[in-house]
Amino acid sequence: MKPYIPNPLPLENIEWAKLIDLMGKANRYIARYDGLLQSVINPDVLLAPLRTQEAVHSSKIEGTQASLRDVLQFEGEQKVADNKKSDIYEVINYRIALKEGREQMQSMPLTLNLIRKMHATLMRDVRGSSADPGNFRRIQNFIGPPGSTIDTARFVPPTVPDMTEALGNWEKYMHHEELDVNVQLAIVHAQFEIIHPFLDGNGRMGRILIPLFLYHKKIIHEPVFYLSDYLENHRSEYYDALKNITDSGSWTNWIRFFLQAIIVQAERNINKTRAIINLYEDVKKEIIESTRSQYAVHCLDTIFIQPIFSSNYFSKHSGIPKSSATRLLDILVKESVLEIAEAGSGRRPTIYAFKRLLTIVND
Repeated sequence: MKPYIPNPLPLENIEWAKLIDLMGKANRYIARYDGLLQSVINPDVLLAPLRTQEAVHSSKIEGTQASLRDVLQFEGEQKVADNKKSDIYEVINYRIALKEGREQMQSMPLTLNLIRKMHATLMRDVRGSSADPGNFRRIQNFIGPPGSTIDTARFVPPTVPDMTEALGNWEKYMHHEELDVNVQLAIVHAQFEIIHPFLDGNGRMGRILIPLFLYHKKIIHEPVFYLSDYLENHRSEYYDALKNITDSGSWTNWIRFFLQAIIVQAERNINKTRAIINLYEDVKKEIIESTRSQYAVHCLDTIFIQPIFSSNYFSKHSGIPKSSATRLLDILVKESVLEIAEAGSGRRPTIYAFKRLLTIVND
């Protein structure tokens, strides 16, 4: 199979008439979601579990087995099986890379240099860490099942010279004013996967770019629009729609698939975010009334950021003195705000779970 030569951007053959029905709906749903985001007073707290869930879903597309619970248990200082730790580190790196991208974009635009920096973070000390993290490839790669050769591969990305030219064109296109931003996002994501500029981590990096591109275009006020849940649940369609571009040269099926993903996932994101906001307000009242403590909000924010945690974690990260922390945890269990997931024994700490939040995130 010969290396693919990507279409230069912007595309000249977009069939806009076949996209109009989904374009309008996708724009309305994104606007509704962003309106809801703007009402979130402390997104770093309330949306933390959704960030972790996105990282879990995106990593699962690439074959990891770690669940949201696995990651939360690990970060909440509960023991997890050794064979899950490498997958958990991949999930955590994904989340850190996305956060670093957002922070960097406060002072710089979305560029190839920033993408290389995020890729270095994404691949640090995990599977693929030997595949030149943070650098665009200098050799030919190909995609296929284990045992494939370049002749039997499912897809062969561009040669290094063609890749370099296509990346420059792709970066310029990100700053181009397209007729519709969501259609542009569909093209940006697909073209990145087609170029396949890294030796490993292209899929995860391409999905990190989805919320960052919308943030770059000022379509959303926080880069927290995540598609990996939908893409994981429609994995075969996702890969087939991408492959249809390189097999037939037609982008219409891919763009329609992507717009539909935006519509479905935006509605889910709206429902989950609204449910989390309502839960935060309800539990805030419960904690204030039941504890009468000056540390009520510290307690509230800690359990939203980390809904599975050990007593040691709570004392260390909440900023609450240990004597007060123990009393507060006892009250929250008594009032059914928290549940004991695993009773402490000897030197082993008690593990707590905020199941009402976990139910929303996992729904």
